[in-house]
Amino acid sequence: MTASAPRTVVVSDVSKVFNQGKPNEVHALEGINLSVDEGSFVSLIGPSGCGKSTLLRLMGALTHPSSGVLSINDKPPDQARLDRDYGMAFQTSGLFKWRTVTENVELPLQLMAWSKPERKERAAEMLDLVKLSEFGDHYPHELSGGMRQRVAIARSLSFRPSLLLMDEPFGALDEMTREHMQSELLDIWSKTGKTIVFVTHSIPEAVFLSQRVVVMSPRPGRISSDIAVDLGERNFDTREAPAFFDKVTEVREALRFEETST
Repeated sequence: MTASAPRTVVVSDVSKVFNQGKPNEVHALEGINLSVDEGSFVSLIGPSGCGKSTLLRLMGALTHPSSGVLSINDKPPDQARLDRDYGMAFQTSGLFKWRTVTENVELPLQLMAWSKPERKERAAEMLDLVKLSEFGDHYPHELSGGMRQRVAIARSLSFRPSLLLMDEPFGALDEMTREHMQSELLDIWSKTGKTIVFVTHSIPEAVFLSQRVVVMSPRPGRISSDIAVDLGERNFDTREAPAFFDKVTEVREALRFEETST
């Protein structure tokens, strides 16, 4: 029997209620059970307000569950945050406009008291990884939206986390740039072997990127489907393949069923 892969993320019977006991109480998540294997790429998708970003924020210890337990690398999320076990990337790059690209990538390392030579070397490695080596001395306003997102990804990986949490990082990009960034992200994933949990509203994006697409129901968010995606190596032709369209249809039907059954 083949041993199962180690689990980077484990979510056990987690629920989240905002403003509990108040008139504006909101049941965001209910009974979430999810595991994410080490080195895998998992996307969370569902209608607006279903709690997929809340679930990601729970993993990142940006909020805490009302009930249930989460672990990151067998640790509570708060401890995993202290241990720098994960990096995060959001829809906006969050770069500091007064810092150069290199200085933005170095920022987490500076906060962790890496020496200046170590920071410079690591930032150069990360900018090479995201194919922006020649832009280290530029400022964020001199870059395109896609380039700024690549810098944000480089920064989130600079301190060598095992897990990357991504909340619609390409949502504000035009379609052509978005598709390019998807391919770039898969290349980064292939080279680094990181575990990635990715939130998106786009069905084609989820299918193109992921090994698994986790479908969530309308609020209170529950996991309604966990769809395996086996399309082999992804490239330009993947989006034109019948298997790709079949999988997009499967995810779309899972989402439609949840919307019509509530």
